[in-house]
Formats: sequence, C-alpha cells, structure tokens
Amino acid sequence: MYEEYYGFSERPFQLTPDPAFYFESVTHKKALSYLGYGLNQGEGFIVITGEVGAGKSILVGHLRGRLDWNAVTVGEVVTSALGSDEMISMAAHSFGLEVDTGDKAGALSAIEMFLQDEARAGRKVLLVIDEAQNLTVGALEELRMLSNFHLGAQPLLQMLLLGQPEFKQLLGEWDQLEQLRQRVIASHHLEAMQPGEIEPYVMHRLKHVGWDGSPRFDDGVWKLIQQETGGIPRKVNRLMSQLLMKGAMEGRNVIDPPLVGRVIDEMHGRVPQEAPVNDYSPQKAEPTRDAAPQDTHQAEARAAAQPEEPGLLDAQIAVIEEAFAQRDKIVASLRKEVAKLAQDRAEEQGRDDDARLAAIENRLEDQERTLRQVLTMMINYFESSASRDAA
Repeated sequence: MYEEYYGFSERPFQLTPDPAFYFESVTHKKALSYLGYGLNQGEGFIVITGEVGAGKSILVGHLRGRLDWNAVTVGEVVTSALGSDEMISMAAHSFGLEVDTGDKAGALSAIEMFLQDEARAGRKVLLVIDEAQNLTVGALEELRMLSNFHLGAQPLLQMLLLGQPEFKQLLGEWDQLEQLRQRVIASHHLEAMQPGEIEPYVMHRLKHVGWDGSPRFDDGVWKLIQQETGGIPRKVNRLMSQLLMKGAMEGRNVIDPPLVGRVIDEMHGRVPQEAPVNDYSPQKAEPTRDAAPQDTHQAEARAAAQPEEPGLLDAQIAVIEEAFAQRDKIVASLRKEVAKLAQDRAEEQGRDDDARLAAIENRLEDQERTLRQVLTMMINYFESSASRDAA
C-alpha cells in the first residue's frame, strides 16, 4: 500500500470518519460555535446539515472528544427510515435501556426515568440523530415529544439532528413540523471547504501520519483537486488516496498536475486503469537473436499455413454462400409445389396426388444430398490446397 512506500504510520485519507484527523475549516469552526451555544442552553434541538461527505460525522466525533463525560451522557441513533414507534425504542437502546420494541408506553416510561436519574446526578443528556433526512414526520414528532420531558423546570433531553440538505428543506417546508421548528435553538449548514483550504487540509492529514516531505506537491495540483472535488472533504480524501496509490505504483516522489489529470480521468472511466505491476505480473517474452533454429522453422511454417492473399478466402466464402443461396431457391420452389399440391388434394382426392408428393419429396432429398456432396468436395479441395501451399 502507498503508506508503506511513503513511510506513513497509517492511511491519511481513509473515507471513514476519524476525529483524530479533524480539520477546522471556516465552516466547521462556525458549526462548533453553534454547537457550543446550543449545548450551553441545554434544551431543544440543534440542527447541522451538509452535503454527503461534508464532515458532519467527524465534527460530532470531535465534539464528543471535547465533552466532559462526567457531565454529559450521549446517545446516538443512525436512522434508516425509522417510523414513530421504532424511533422510541431506538432512542431507549441508544442509552443502554432494555425495552420491548412492541411496548411504546413502557419504552417512554423507561426513557423518562433514565433522564430523571441523570438529572439528579447532575448530568445533561444529549441524543444525536444521524441521517435525519431518513426519518418520517411521525418519527420527528416523537422526538419532539421526548423533548417535553422535564424535572420541575429543568429540561431533561437535548437533541442534535444531523442530515443532508433535504432535511433542512423538510424542516422549512412541512407544516406538520411547525412545533419542532420552534424548538430549534441553533442550526448551521456545513459548506464545502474554500479553495485556499485544500492545501492546508491535505497537509494537516499528511503531517498527522508522519509525512516528511515525500511526496512533494507541485503548486498546480491544488486547483485541480478543488475543481474535481468542489471542496467536499470526503471527495478530497478519495482523490488523494488514488493519487498517492498511483504515485507509489510509479515510484514518484513528486505529485504534479499531469498525474492528477490522469488519475481524474481514470476515476471517471475516461481511460483504462492500469493494473499494479509486481514481480508476479506476466511479461511478454521478447524475441532474441539466439532463438533456436527449430523455433524459427516452426514460426515460418505457421506463417506459411496462413492465407497470404485475403482474396482467396473471400472467393471461398463467396462460393459457399452461392451454393447455399441456390439450395434455398430450390427448397422454396419445392415448398410452393407442396403447398399447391395440398390445396389441390383438398379439392379432389386421388392416387396420383400421392405419387406426385412422393416424387417431390425424392427431389428434395436429392437436392440436399447433392449440396452436401458439393460442399464436402469444396472443403476437401481447400484443405488440400492449404496443405500444399504450407509444404
């Protein structure tokens, strides 16, 4: 793998979110500010949206690392089109509560008791819902109802909703979610990284794995990476992984614009990807001057056995096709006679008809037999001709 070639401690551009690689771009810094404000309020909903791969999950991972686990309890649900009843049981399971999935009332009671116990112990409770765009309106309404739990005047549960851009649109347009909208105390949409952040982002990740200056990057590569990825972190990771893999395969210590262009073309299927070459790759044997005489004679014999004039082969094919064409004409003519005979026979029965039918059938068999003989003779002739030429 490329991390071995360049001496990295691990892969710097893996696609799975790893908070250890968190890079605070302008948009992520704003998101953290909104999260901090919302968490200080200790109630309602915080909404973070962004394109696929914009860095929502790694942001939350970074946030979790900054929380005081003695003061905050966190549950997390990754949704997959959950309904209202399923949402309640999944929320309970996220806090480690054993509940019957078919007993909604029991699950709600267990959650409320858990929240009250946490509040008495002086801990806030945060429920993180990832992929919130998959939730039904009913599931979102159930979350709103959970936010109503209080111990006296103290709210017991705060929720962080993470979703793709369509979730932001859903919240803004659906009348059924008006009450939930009123409980959103902070929201932010993660934008793509700015063009000037691409290089610092890449270098931040490389230095985290022990980059010592190899490979070096020409200045022109950053603009190409920005144009291809649009500044979406996951897309940058994917392209960088392909670049480093190609660089390692070709033994490169410099990543330049032509290499970036080739990798982008390969990723879009515009050119065939090259298979990695290793010691076990089959290689073509190059002819040498010291080739054995018998090998040379065999090669000459094989070459002589091939028709040198393409016109001869075309003529052979033409003769065979003409034979089949004549055969088809004869068969068609005989079939017409058979059809006419069948029509005549329907009008008048007689022994003469049987004789005529038998005669036509005999003629058809004769034609088939003659055609097979002609074709056999032609094939034998061409084969013997090729053998004489080869000799």
